[in-house]
This record gives sequence, structure tokens and C-alpha cells, in this order.
Amino acid sequence: MVSRMTLRPVLTALALVLGVLFAPGVGVLGGGATQAHADTKLTHAQAAGRFSSSGVTWSSSGNCSNRNIATCTSFDQLNLATAQGAQTLKSATGCALNITGGTETGHAGGTYSHWNGYKLDFAKSTCLTNYVHGVFTYIGLRGDGAPQYKAGSGNIYADEGNHWDVTYYNCGGC
Repeated sequence: MVSRMTLRPVLTALALVLGVLFAPGVGVLGGGATQAHADTKLTHAQAAGRFSSSGVTWSSSGNCSNRNIATCTSFDQLNLATAQGAQTLKSATGCALNITGGTETGHAGGTYSHWNGYKLDFAKSTCLTNYVHGVFTYIGLRGDGAPQYKAGSGNIYADEGNHWDVTYYNCGGC
């Protein structure tokens, strides 16, 4: 017979293992694209350094990076996984990538929003569009009518006409 003194540590260990397996975004059963989780936040300078080192450019209609001004392109409070996702996209596509929207105010709200560090906008290019259409899976229209494509990683690419609006739930295989 197993005593309570022996059974308790075994059950505790089992509970911890099951907790990891079923935690959002973790383990073999995790659903990383279904629930927000705490992510490492970057400063504008940290993200800009990552992008520069990967050959990813950025621009803003206001020629600024202030998070509180809608015409700026800011990376302040960008999730590390989002920055890594853009770097992964650059290396996977070989396309010239130009970010036109980051964490600045003026975008739609929500959990997986620009403001919360989950989204980047990329300028349209034939190279990027051909890659998205050729590699990712079309999943239908978003509520606002934008065609959406899902990467194998679970990240979502929405064609907003003059740019790609990308939601990064993870780094895209970094």
C-alpha cells in the first residue's frame, strides 16, 4: 500500500507536469494563438536595433517614433516575440520589409493589438504579397473585410489594401 507521505509528492509532480502541458502557449497541447500571455517588452531602441541588424526598415508619415502620436511609428512596448517574428519573416522571405505601423496610438484596440505589442504593419510589396499568398493558408475575411492568411506558426496576416497587418502570437519559428 502507498502511504500518504509517498503519494503527495508524486501527485504534486503530476499536477505540475499537467499544468505545463495545458498552459496557454506552452507544451504539446498549448494553444499559443488562443490566449495572451506575459511577454518581454522592448524599448523602441531595442526593437529598432533588432530590425536594423536584420535588414528590416521602418518609416512613419510623421517622421517620428512617439508612441502617443498616431502619425509616428513606435516600437516602444513591442513584444520580443513580435520583433523576432518580423526578423523571421525577413529571413524566410528574403523580401525587403518596411514597417509602417507599430505600437503607436491610432490602431484598433483589443488584446492582440498594436498598442499591446502584438501587431506590426508592413508596406505592401509584390515580393511579400507573393510569399504570403504562396506559403500561408487563406482563412477567410476578417470582420472588416480584410482577407486573412494564417502562417504555420499561427500568426495572422491581414491584407488591409495598402499594407499587411500582422498579428504575432509567437516569433514564427525563431
